[in-house]
Amino acid sequence: MKIRCIKLTISYDGTDFAGWQKQPDRRSVQWEIEKALSSMHGRPIHVTGAGRTDSGVHAAGQVAHFYTDIATIDAPRFQLALNKLMPRDVRIVQAEQVDDDFHARYDARLRRYKYYVRAGQFSFPHLDRFAWRVHHEPDLARLNRMAACLRGEIDCTSFSSAKDPNENRFRYLHHAVFYREGDAIVFDVAANAFLWHMVRSLVGTLVNLDREGAPLDSLIRILESGDRKKAGATAPASGLFLWNVDYYDSPTRRARSPHQSSEHSITQGFREKDGQRLVPGLGYIEEPQE
Repeated sequence: MKIRCIKLTISYDGTDFAGWQKQPDRRSVQWEIEKALSSMHGRPIHVTGAGRTDSGVHAAGQVAHFYTDIATIDAPRFQLALNKLMPRDVRIVQAEQVDDDFHARYDARLRRYKYYVRAGQFSFPHLDRFAWRVHHEPDLARLNRMAACLRGEIDCTSFSSAKDPNENRFRYLHHAVFYREGDAIVFDVAANAFLWHMVRSLVGTLVNLDREGAPLDSLIRILESGDRKKAGATAPASGLFLWNVDYYDSPTRRARSPHQSSEHSITQGFREKDGQRLVPGLGYIEEPQE
């Protein structure tokens, strides 16, 4: 039995979801995809995402992987097959076969988010579904000068939620910039990973600092303080998109910790041949004979 790893690129409108991750008695994107895949396979199928978007947060390019033993469906055809089973607010953008030990989360090199802000009193409802409506006109130049410090390895404690379980709150930011896209202002930020509510906290703080005419070094001082109370309010989820996830061409998969490579999936117990087992994150490994 040949087991294949399929990588999915996914777009969704997060308005009516409790987030990406499965939750008891609440609708999630992961649950919708797993429900469709389980229907196709006739048994439960586990899907692993690159990141856990919060309730109300959208995605243009979320990435996930799953394992299949269906030999009659070419990898790209999973896009069409799944979209026929999906609700209107979730779409598979691409499906492709990848290395057996590919991992959507642990192989990711960079995650990129975009946050949309729209200014003014008037609003079209369909636009405000995917943006934060503010009543002043943000100063793009000031915003970018304040955000210029968001480069490299940074202690992001000041922009993390008290409920964030991460002990290490340093993150490597590749870029953080504001620009205009049509009549919207976009905050475009990429990092190796993000803390819970980090992007929304940054946007809420920067927009508030600009509105108050705060000194241009205000964000630096907030970062140095390590105090979430000195930062601004968290911006609404409606404006945030997980835009895309980039991957290493040759990730160091063997460097993963044991708990990372033992994540449950349908492949536990699947054998390519006697004496070998497919372990997510490690590929096919020799298994002691009983």
